[in-house]
Amino acid sequence: MGLITDTMRLRQLQGQRSDLKFKIQEIISTKTSLVNAGNDLMKVGTDYDPDSPVMKTLQQRQAKVQLMEQKLEQQIQEYQIQLQMVEAEYSQCKSRLQSEIQEEMSYSL
Repeated sequence: MGLITDTMRLRQLQGQRSDLKFKIQEIISTKTSLVNAGNDLMKVGTDYDPDSPVMKTLQQRQAKVQLMEQKLEQQIQEYQIQLQMVEAEYSQCKSRLQSEIQEEMSYSL
């Protein structure tokens, strides 16, 4: 590719890597808040009769919270796969850049 092209690609990959890590971190934070909310719902539900309408509403909300947790977990896994792909390309690009620099710096007579 060339030194300039590989350097530009390396910077682009660094940006993608940072973005993916930030997205994963945000989702983990959201998931933690969601888990805490689900735990709070579980605590409230112990005071009610299992057949009461309030208890049924709480159970429905708990199911929704669990579904949202699963969706967030899937998103995390997707971003982690993308991050692995970016990391692999980053490593290849970095090694290619290093070999190009070595080749440029070697003097042969």
